[in-house]
Amino acid sequence: MFSCYFIDLDMMEEISRVVQNIDGRIRLTQGDIRPTDVAPVIGQSEHRLELGMCRWGYPLSKGKNPVINARVETVMDKPSFQNGILYHRLLIPAGGFYEWNSLKEKSTFTRPDSSVLYMAGFCDWFENEKRFVILTTKANASMEKTHDRMPLILEKEQLADWFDDKKMEQLLQHTPVMLKRMPVR
Repeated sequence: MFSCYFIDLDMMEEISRVVQNIDGRIRLTQGDIRPTDVAPVIGQSEHRLELGMCRWGYPLSKGKNPVINARVETVMDKPSFQNGILYHRLLIPAGGFYEWNSLKEKSTFTRPDSSVLYMAGFCDWFENEKRFVILTTKANASMEKTHDRMPLILEKEQLADWFDDKKMEQLLQHTPVMLKRMPVR
């Protein structure tokens, strides 16, 4: 599954219309985000959405790569994810993400109608550091020729619902928007 996404300065204007509080460090962040990088995330506190920073990947096994994705179909059943999905949900803003097909050809996926994708995820604490994972779901028609999985992408009107305990499980069944694919040469 995808292991790299990107953020850019064009996103900040749209994100600032969604969140009420923005961590000042975020303005300096742009470019590719890879596992173990610290990246902007949207969390909720006191019924307000706020943009903060968090490291990508759960360090579940010593000496192994961090876990960066969780499947929507099994996330509620995995003990290592239960605390995060139930109590520490996040949204991960991205300009788009990269995916490689079986021939190792790289493509960029973006929204045709917006500068920001809001990927669903969650976080937890590991050795005094907050770490996040991104939820993945079955690929829609715009993605399935490249890969059989894709990030769970929520619509702007669903963002507050992601933090609602009663609506979260229903959003795990959401089919993401059709994306625009651009081959990377």
